[in-house]
Amino acid sequence: MTTTSNTNQVLFGNPLEHSESPRNQKAWDLLPNSQKIEQTSEALRSNGFKVDLVANGKEALEKIRSLIPEGASVMTGSSTTLDQIGFVSLLKSGTQRWVNLKEKVFLEKDPEKRMELGRRATLADYFLGSVQAVTVSGQLVVGSGTGSQIAAYAFEAKNVIFVVGTHKITLDLNEALRRLREYCVPLEDGRMKRLGFPGPVLSKIFIYEKEPHPATLFNAYVILVNEQLGF
Repeated sequence: MTTTSNTNQVLFGNPLEHSESPRNQKAWDLLPNSQKIEQTSEALRSNGFKVDLVANGKEALEKIRSLIPEGASVMTGSSTTLDQIGFVSLLKSGTQRWVNLKEKVFLEKDPEKRMELGRRATLADYFLGSVQAVTVSGQLVVGSGTGSQIAAYAFEAKNVIFVVGTHKITLDLNEALRRLREYCVPLEDGRMKRLGFPGPVLSKIFIYEKEPHPATLFNAYVILVNEQLGF
């Protein structure tokens, strides 16, 4: 299939032919027009995702609060977006009376026990994160070093909530994978090194084409935020 061939071109570093792909770093940050946002929203809904469009991070946080009930267990993937909208601080505060699984994982000092708690946390009632790109045809693209969040996104968690700035909308899968490699990885490299850690290793890529399960079994929410959040 053509899609598989094009995807392999990106994954193995061969040049792409798409003439409309952005050619500089700033282009990846531009907010799209309303038509492209609506097209993406409709495509996501057609692919089985529950979609909300909000104006800013504050509205995104309020939407998350309305989705997660008191007493629910909550886990997050590493996400600059969740930090920027205030969700990380809210989860740590305990004011929402959610069960903070991430805190339990990080409080564990034994590496093997921490790994096991991390695995169990993928079964959270609500698992939150972001993506590196979303295509106008409704595909989500996630890059990961360890893959710790991918199991939750794909199947394990009961509900998944993605908070995504609309500047992450791309024309197609080729462009989405380019955004991941050429824009997101270098920025994550800089962020990690500023914190004193080695740079990231992009070892696993998750392409979420559609959600086939009925809402009674699994919910995948996408909150599109018309604001530059994360990378």
